Amino acid sequence: MAGSTTEHAPDYTAILGISDEAARLRALDAYLSTRSYLQGFALSQVDVDAFRQLSGPPADPQLFHVARWFRHVTAILGSPPAARPPCGLQATGGGRRAQPTWSPPAGSEPCQLRLYNSLTRRKDVFVPQDGRRVTWYCCGPTVYDASHMGHARSYISFDILRRVLRDYFKFDVFYCMNITDIDDKIIKRARQNFLLERYRETQPQAAQLLEDVRAALQPFSAKLQETVDPDKKQMLERLQHAVAQAAEPLEGALRAGQAGQELDGRVQALLEEAKDVLSDWLDSMHGSEVTDNSIFSELPKFWEAEFHKDMEALNVLPPDVLTRVSEYVPEIVDFVQKIVDNGYGYASNGSVYFDTVKFANTEGHSYGKLVPEAVGDQKALHEGEGDLSVSAERLSEKRSPNDFALWKASKPGEPSWPCPWGKGRPGWHIECSAMAGTLLGASMDIHGGGFDLRFPHHDNELAQSEAYFENDCWVRYFLHTGHLTIAGCKMSKSLKNFITIKDALKKHSARQLRLAFLMHSWKDTLDYSANTMESALQYERLLNEFFLNVKDLLRAPVEVAAQFEKWEDEETELNKSFYKKKAAVHQALCDNIDTRTVLEEMRALVGQCNLYMAARKAARRRPHRVLLESIAHYLTHMLKIFGAIEEESSLGFPIGGAGTSLNLESTVMPYLQVLSEFREGVRRIAREHRVPEVLQLSDALRDNVLPELGVRLEDHEGLPTVVKLVDRDALLREREDKKRVSEAAGAGLAVCWRDDHGRVCTAHGGVSVSSLTKPQCL
Repeated sequence: MAGSTTEHAPDYTAILGISDEAARLRALDAYLSTRSYLQGFALSQVDVDAFRQLSGPPADPQLFHVARWFRHVTAILGSPPAARPPCGLQATGGGRRAQPTWSPPAGSEPCQLRLYNSLTRRKDVFVPQDGRRVTWYCCGPTVYDASHMGHARSYISFDILRRVLRDYFKFDVFYCMNITDIDDKIIKRARQNFLLERYRETQPQAAQLLEDVRAALQPFSAKLQETVDPDKKQMLERLQHAVAQAAEPLEGALRAGQAGQELDGRVQALLEEAKDVLSDWLDSMHGSEVTDNSIFSELPKFWEAEFHKDMEALNVLPPDVLTRVSEYVPEIVDFVQKIVDNGYGYASNGSVYFDTVKFANTEGHSYGKLVPEAVGDQKALHEGEGDLSVSAERLSEKRSPNDFALWKASKPGEPSWPCPWGKGRPGWHIECSAMAGTLLGASMDIHGGGFDLRFPHHDNELAQSEAYFENDCWVRYFLHTGHLTIAGCKMSKSLKNFITIKDALKKHSARQLRLAFLMHSWKDTLDYSANTMESALQYERLLNEFFLNVKDLLRAPVEVAAQFEKWEDEETELNKSFYKKKAAVHQALCDNIDTRTVLEEMRALVGQCNLYMAARKAARRRPHRVLLESIAHYLTHMLKIFGAIEEESSLGFPIGGAGTSLNLESTVMPYLQVLSEFREGVRRIAREHRVPEVLQLSDALRDNVLPELGVRLEDHEGLPTVVKLVDRDALLREREDKKRVSEAAGAGLAVCWRDDHGRVCTAHGGVSVSSLTKPQCL
């Protein structure tokens, strides 16, 4: 103990042995009166031991030295003796103080992901059954015709949800999808195509074709008279009118005695218009004669390949595993057999039906979980059974009208497979149950499909699967994408009111279609119209201009240290807004993956960045590159998560197609920059020497020549020319828009356009459009 002599130590140690606390305190006070604190006091282990024996400072004011010593030791140990652990204390040297107690911040409750669950009709907290692993089954297409925008609605929407779960929330998603290649629609279409092609090969003469068309129109007209659905009736009336319109010229040609190529052309025209009417007629007469199973497999193989091409063109991720019904027939037979063995299925006349009454009356089971109010809707149930499976004979085989087919006895003209009940084919609903159950087991996390599949398809899937597994939890979260309408009208392949994906991609890019979907809730109806796509195009232009401006800023040469400029109030405020927007984006994604709100928050962030850059430009100061680069990378990252940007792009939208953007920009931009600087020098000399012809040539290079190459030059007074590599078609459209704006302004008309911030601007006759780099006529 510094400040005391060593001979006092034995006395001090002896003091600790005094059992009476009052006597011990008096002895300690007498001993401490000989200690000095002025020369530096080093705390010894004996001091610590003595300190531990005290519950607090002495109450007796006469014990002055003990009180002073107590305060001194308390300051060094950092807490009163009662609060310190009973062991492990070591003496501190040199009078150093111990660290104070640290308390963690309270923080805020983390946002939880909620998904709209059709099983509860509310947003439920998403909790996978096995840690971060998510099992997901998605109903795939029935491949008998070209994929259309209704398919795009489902598969782009689910692709977005899947990417967000995987890449944003970091779940390990196992995504399964089926291909329905055995189905009533496929069987009927394959037979009709085969019979129509065989009819074409006979090369019917004009008179024979007219006679056959008249014969085919008789049952068609009867079907038209029976149809009560107004949309379907209107479609059939249009078809009947088109056939009549095509038949009239051929009849006239025959009456006039025409022959040769002109007559052949009219025969082919009628064949094309009447193909649907003739196909139905031929199928009704000769459908049972089609027995070759390969005829029923070639059609779905072709359209499945086309479907995969369409999905790739839309940048939809392929499933982790793809199942085809034709490859799972043995598993389907076993699945049906177990349902029968469990007491929920029964065989009847070679078919097997699900006993909905028995299932619904069994404790622990419930039929119609998704749409209980639709149970008993015979029209919906008949549509679920298929056109070839609804007849008086088939209906009489059921114990209850609500029962549905698990296995169908094949009739002549239908493909068949052997099974315990005779040759037949799977029912529609059982296909998904058997395939999903084989891969994902007794309970999956997510099942997805279109809104119109809820009843009867998905309700029947749930019933038969839970009958097989004898549980009540085959699906935990059922997600259904909203309908797609076309300019406000119902879209339906059966009504021939649809747009194929290939046709849609001729008008708009996959990114533009995806942006349109992102701007709407995945569970609500989406209207595919000119207005919808124009909104997506404007959003794409807004983001693209921001990315191009940031790229231009980052290309400017600067020393490494110089890029870290001091932040002024403007940067601080923009950064605060950046983090608020990121928090809002996260909250929106947690709220049922609300991409519509996310895109609005991103739009607002870009608008704030544009205002910041405009203010800097007005002050002749360069914007802060590091901050804007961070924001641009964040936006790029989010767009990649949504599948709106391919992985090859490091910042912003790629140029020139997938895999070419980085090479194109890094290769071409240095040369364009040199060209821009050379042009700037020429323009400066031309202005100084008043040579307008040279200025006109420079403007022509900017306005006419370079846009054809996908290059935009933006001249800003007092600042370097901005060089942007832009999609050529988009640039040419901008040039035409600018031309129309200029012509309208010159004619004294009112002009509307959107500026870089997405705001609508208006002006009247005489407005100068030279400063409008990207006018967009509204």
